[in-house]
Amino acid sequence: MMPLAIWILAIGAFTICTGEFVIMGLLPDIAGDLHVDIGQSGYLVTSYALGVVLGAPLLTPFLVSVRRKPVLIYLMAAFVLGNVACAFAMTYEHMLVVRFLTALSQASFFGIGAVVATQLVSPGKQASAIGAMFLGATLANIIGSPLGTMIGQNYDWRVVFFVIAGLGFVACLALAMLLPKVKADEKVDLRQEFSALVQPAMIKALVTTILGFGGVFTVFTYIAPILTGVTGIAAEQVPLLLLVVGLGMAVGNPIGAKLADKNLATAVPMTIFSLILSLLLFYVSMSSYIAMVIASFVMGIAMFSVIPPMQMQVLSHAGKSPLMSSSFNIAALNIGSALGATVGGMMLSNNISMTYLPFMAIGISAVGLFLSCMSMGGEKSAAQTA
Repeated sequence: MMPLAIWILAIGAFTICTGEFVIMGLLPDIAGDLHVDIGQSGYLVTSYALGVVLGAPLLTPFLVSVRRKPVLIYLMAAFVLGNVACAFAMTYEHMLVVRFLTALSQASFFGIGAVVATQLVSPGKQASAIGAMFLGATLANIIGSPLGTMIGQNYDWRVVFFVIAGLGFVACLALAMLLPKVKADEKVDLRQEFSALVQPAMIKALVTTILGFGGVFTVFTYIAPILTGVTGIAAEQVPLLLLVVGLGMAVGNPIGAKLADKNLATAVPMTIFSLILSLLLFYVSMSSYIAMVIASFVMGIAMFSVIPPMQMQVLSHAGKSPLMSSSFNIAALNIGSALGATVGGMMLSNNISMTYLPFMAIGISAVGLFLSCMSMGGEKSAAQTA
């Protein structure tokens, strides 16, 4: 049985990831209200992802040796304020800026929160503690994102950000009242921390994460307009399809973890290849509602099956800097999502049909697959020595 404090961290993870992913289902509403096209609205995903990317190097190194409890509370409070600012955004440019600022706290919250989770349990339960915290992220895709999309469609997209801010405020109070004080690390050598990140094997692993995972966001960012504009489903049914994707993610995460435990060297290319196949299935299913339900579920499985192997791949090269390396892999995942969203937005802004987005997604992920295949020998030896 996990301590209550870990489930409080999971609530924080749920809130943050709902704030990150709910915008996929709200893009048509936000675009119409802020008077921009769908391609431009996709940059709201890009700006958030870049905030996560910059938050990792700007905040995490300087928070490692600070007391955990107040840091987590302050990070969540910053997220709350950011979502309130999103709800009041009157212009597209305002929304871009506040989405970026809101995201700065995410990588640090997850990186430090994961460390805190391991300190709250005995050594044999540390992996389960991290998994329990990250269950909040999974539930955000199953419950938070579809429900938020439904609220936005039935009321107003701004209401969604107020609700997310309210959840974050509850998480702040719960952290303040129920999270015990835990020991912080001793002062770290930042030069040593960053030296692990510039090793060739680490750089290759992070680039593989960016490209292998990032391609899918060329499609996933614009899933709502694809479903309504290409497949022809009613906007009210978009939350149902997002729920299907979320259920697939919940299935895919443990599959990826088991593959990584069994053979890390093959797990990374295998899961990237499965993601490419799922994107191909998504393309051929665009004109059929039933086929799209199946394809959305499969894409969800493939999306989250790649994450555990990529995380383990980075950690296998981390040496004495697992926290920084873990945070930077979260940053790499978000660089990938920013890349995919930006490329897709550029295509749509240049009047390229949404039906071609899966092909670009496949192309980006294929480069990541090539890099992972080139690294297979090195990953095997790194995993054996880790």
